[in-house]
Amino acid sequence: MIAALTMVRNDDFFLGKWIEYYGNLLGKENLFIYVDGEDQKVPSCADACNVTIIPRVAGNVRISDKQRIDILSARAAQLLRRYDMIVGTDVDEFLVVDPALKMTLPEFLYAQNTTGRNSLSGLGCDVIYNSEYGSLDRSKPLLGQRRAALLSTRYTKTSVLCAPVQWGSGFHRTRKGDFHICKGLYLFHFGCADPSIIGQKLNDKDLVTRGWERHLRKRRRIIETLPSIEWRDWEEWTRKARFIQSIVRLPYTWNKPAMFNLRIKVRVPERFSGIV
Repeated sequence: MIAALTMVRNDDFFLGKWIEYYGNLLGKENLFIYVDGEDQKVPSCADACNVTIIPRVAGNVRISDKQRIDILSARAAQLLRRYDMIVGTDVDEFLVVDPALKMTLPEFLYAQNTTGRNSLSGLGCDVIYNSEYGSLDRSKPLLGQRRAALLSTRYTKTSVLCAPVQWGSGFHRTRKGDFHICKGLYLFHFGCADPSIIGQKLNDKDLVTRGWERHLRKRRRIIETLPSIEWRDWEEWTRKARFIQSIVRLPYTWNKPAMFNLRIKVRVPERFSGIV
């Protein structure tokens, strides 16, 4: 069996999407949600999931992110005693198998060779707001409404644990072992999918106090600069990006993918529409 876990605070919209997506694939009884803070209310969509409310993880973004991932890593290690693999993502991230392969996420993951590997990764796709697609209708699937994406090393994460190892902050790496970026697997991040999402977070005093303002304004700049970036072919550049990220590492982060600072804008194919 495969379980999925996440931690959330003040984000019912993406939590609902996360539960719907991973619940349909893995079963809600195999979803483990950690709510950051006893002041939080758990939405009804999480009723069939395993929900644990934990004391507020305080501190600035760097310190609190490390504390949160330590909690999730410890829980993943416990879950691996009865599950074969653990999917770990933020609530705005979705691990998606290319529909052309005609496989579900569990089928795909079980088909992978995990010998000697402690994690599996999808190629990171940062989905960006593009004015040609208009405002986001939050009641509808996200993919299809949004087609523009940047191929991103930041979102090529160690999203699937096959062994009880420690994640680095934000699931960006494991502290032991390198990446295996699976062909046909993608991690879609939707934090930049609409200006309203960023604006809502900028109005969250809790996030700003913890040091998120700089990061959120950076997301705004990505949206603003997107039109100036040339479109590239999805099939060609996802293949190239996967190859580059599989072999290139920065000297000071030997187990994080790099891509020569290339900014590759692609249009997500129509076959992905409606999946998330």
